Amino acid sequence: MRAVSLHGPGSGPGTGIPSYITVSPRPLDTFRILFVCTGNVCRGPIAERLTRHELHARLSGAAAGRIVVESAGTWGHEGAPMEAHAATVLGEYGVDSGDFAGRELLDEHVVDADLVLTATLDHRAQVISMGHAAGLRTFTLKEFTRLVRRIDPSTLPDPRDGVHVTERARALVRAAAARRGWLLAATPESDEVDDPYGAPIGMFRNCGEEIFDALDPVVTALTGVTREFG
Repeated sequence: MRAVSLHGPGSGPGTGIPSYITVSPRPLDTFRILFVCTGNVCRGPIAERLTRHELHARLSGAAAGRIVVESAGTWGHEGAPMEAHAATVLGEYGVDSGDFAGRELLDEHVVDADLVLTATLDHRAQVISMGHAAGLRTFTLKEFTRLVRRIDPSTLPDPRDGVHVTERARALVRAAAARRGWLLAATPESDEVDDPYGAPIGMFRNCGEEIFDALDPVVTALTGVTREFG
């Protein structure tokens, strides 16, 4: 059986990764965010492209490049284009939707990710069930937003002090995971983003607004830079 080289923790007993997979250490100068939805043609692409856009708007080129943003679907349409309404919504935010290809969620995507943000609780459960010690770095998007809002930014490493933005991002994930058990959602549904697949453009706009509003405090917390309005 051919060995496959992946980024992440070691392989073998206790890691959730088969021993035949050779895993190289995750680069400390890169932080990878993975968005997970169902088909990877609506919610995941919207979140992926909005996040990239906001990161590049707030960080210098080098710093923005240290945060890699991707998406995949639990029933992903491999190689499929983004849904037309999703592309339209991104265009309304001034975000490029070109050169997108859907992906089916694979083990290596989870292994590679420093932070996994899912559309629903079911997606979160599916990611965690894949193993790879994903539990402490997997949240629904809106769950992560809710937890991030309760984290004091002054407790996180400040990139202006010469630390990499990746250090701040990893500290943010640890802080969010530590708060998850005692900061509960009002209802389970409030931590989810509904699927607009097959719906009219208005539903896609609502979905885009919901994702954008959830992402803004997350990107602010990741970068230490607030969004400029205007």
